[in-house]
Amino acid sequence: MPGPETILAVNDLSIAFGGKEKFTAVNKISLSIDKGRTLAIVGESGSGKSLTALALMGLLPNGAEKSGEVRLNLPESEARINFTSGTQNEKLLKGDLRLATYDIRLIRGKHIGMVFQEPMSSLNPVMRIGKQLKEALLVHQDLSNSSAKELAEEWLAKVQLPEPEKIYNRYPHQLSGGQKQRVMIAMAMCNHPALLIADEPTTALDVTVQQEIIRLMNYLQQEHRSAMIFITHDLSLAATIADDVLVMYKGMVMEYGPAEQVLQLPQNFYTRALLACKPSAEKKGLPLPVVADYMAAESGTGEVIAAPKVIAMPAEQGSLIEVNNLRVWFPEHTNMLGKTTSYFKAVNDVSFTIKKGETLGLAGESGCGKSTLSRSLAGLIPVYSGELLFKGRDLAKLSLPEWRAVRKDIQMIFQDPYSSLNPRMTIGDMLREPLRIHNTVPPSDMDKEVKRLLELVQLPAAAGSRYPHQFSGGQRQRIGIARALAMRPQLLICDESVSALDVSIQAQILNLLKELQREFGLTYLFISHDLTVVHYFSDRVMVMHQGKIIETGSADDVLKRPKEAYTRKLVDAIPV
Repeated sequence: MPGPETILAVNDLSIAFGGKEKFTAVNKISLSIDKGRTLAIVGESGSGKSLTALALMGLLPNGAEKSGEVRLNLPESEARINFTSGTQNEKLLKGDLRLATYDIRLIRGKHIGMVFQEPMSSLNPVMRIGKQLKEALLVHQDLSNSSAKELAEEWLAKVQLPEPEKIYNRYPHQLSGGQKQRVMIAMAMCNHPALLIADEPTTALDVTVQQEIIRLMNYLQQEHRSAMIFITHDLSLAATIADDVLVMYKGMVMEYGPAEQVLQLPQNFYTRALLACKPSAEKKGLPLPVVADYMAAESGTGEVIAAPKVIAMPAEQGSLIEVNNLRVWFPEHTNMLGKTTSYFKAVNDVSFTIKKGETLGLAGESGCGKSTLSRSLAGLIPVYSGELLFKGRDLAKLSLPEWRAVRKDIQMIFQDPYSSLNPRMTIGDMLREPLRIHNTVPPSDMDKEVKRLLELVQLPAAAGSRYPHQFSGGQRQRIGIARALAMRPQLLICDESVSALDVSIQAQILNLLKELQREFGLTYLFISHDLTVVHYFSDRVMVMHQGKIIETGSADDVLKRPKEAYTRKLVDAIPV
């Protein structure tokens, strides 16, 4: 039962969509949060986590049918949203005496703050950072322009942004991902809300920045005794930050209680399935179980019945890629005549090899040059100097027409499958396009090949007539893999290809990549900021820092017994 310290109480909240054939996305969930405490909501994509948060913020899409009650204990009164009776946004004095209709916009931002998953899409790209933060202050506080500007700069300093006066005048695209997320935290916390909702705030961040963001949010939360709802698919992160954990599956609460109890002694089979899906050093060489395995095997114990098969690591063979003294530099300053006077050295004197059939992991913080290096290997970024030897041929010296012939042997799976898929093309058309351009199969066999590619990534043939928005995140990532495999490549570059996926879908994709490697002898360059995944998936690992490779070795040597201080810093930041 909610007590005097309770900030938020939710009773039987349900959210449904559709007319006659209703789809219930959230089904009668109840929860409560006290001052200064953190509730982590975990579950797979589509479980209803974000919809629950949007309901609390009054941001549900049009057409959503709601029922249940939400009570927010405010400093001077109480706000109640009763969805069931249709009476919304009542402002109540103690004792349920109605005072007036309470505008949700006065609650949102002032009493409930929210940090969204993708800060770039949440910040206005054509407004300076300072103006956006100042606007959040002026709407909810009685401040002059100069006082709001001064307070905005104070908050930029409070969230540990360097040179807040300069950050104030910058645009979002001029900041890194971690810096943009700090700005979002400042905007969410600057009015001292009673409740902070953080929806996957660290998903796209590397481990060290993630650790800093979590530490910062904890500090600000305790300073103002705010309650916090932390939505995540990372169970290790939930264990690190949460006092209580609520596990959701298909809109329903599977388990709810203290974090230590739920994550160390889970009672529900679904919670145990989520924990089992997470990659770890102990599971290296074994296929990961997925939630579907547990669902199929559920017979009262919730245990997976079938024993996993060992995945054999590829034997060492000759080199497929050999990189020597690679430099990828970008002009930084020019003189009056337009001649470059200085360069930004994104990749600087990097050398390494990738053997045929192996998986080479690449780890490092955001901005260290990982993606730049991968794009130079795929011919998407010009090389300043150095050698890129692919089967003995120097790719750095190829012309664009020559690159076109080579590119089918080097394919890439991008981090965000939605933005890398054309929303106006069907999946079948997207798979036919590279087949047609490179004459991979005769026109008469095109449809048969599309069907084969979809079956290869475990999608039905009917998927070919649908569009990207009709698929889940995990399914879109499978489509990205199918498109890359259409060229029958020898080298597949996975650039943060599983970072934004929940643990079960991530396990499915990692298993699929391993199966494809075994079947087709693929070679992988696997880039990720999640060192646990890198360790599980990779044979060897390179660590990159400020454009240079600072440590290379077997996955066990580098990530269990790191030699460099920077590598130890990355390993120490992994949530346990």
